[in-house]
Amino acid sequence: MSRYAEQHKIALIASLEIVLMSMGNTKYNLTMAKLGVHDISIRDCHTHPEYLKPILKEVYKEDYDYIISEVKARLDELINEQDVAQFFKIMET
Repeated sequence: MSRYAEQHKIALIASLEIVLMSMGNTKYNLTMAKLGVHDISIRDCHTHPEYLKPILKEVYKEDYDYIISEVKARLDELINEQDVAQFFKIMET
């Protein structure tokens, strides 16, 4: 992974964690536990958003679209980078 790709991953995961934590500890912890059942962590979701998407939809239900838009807003221009754009392509389909 290139240095820039690693920086994109860190920015994406940090933004995602900030948004999820702002929605409440109970749902955040439930999300982390559900990821753990699949033997992955939030840090793996950059390259495997297909694991994260159904869990967020299950835990956050009607807030799912809001979460995605908030993460995108925090990332600003990074959403145009190929690796980040690919993440959101999967999350938004």
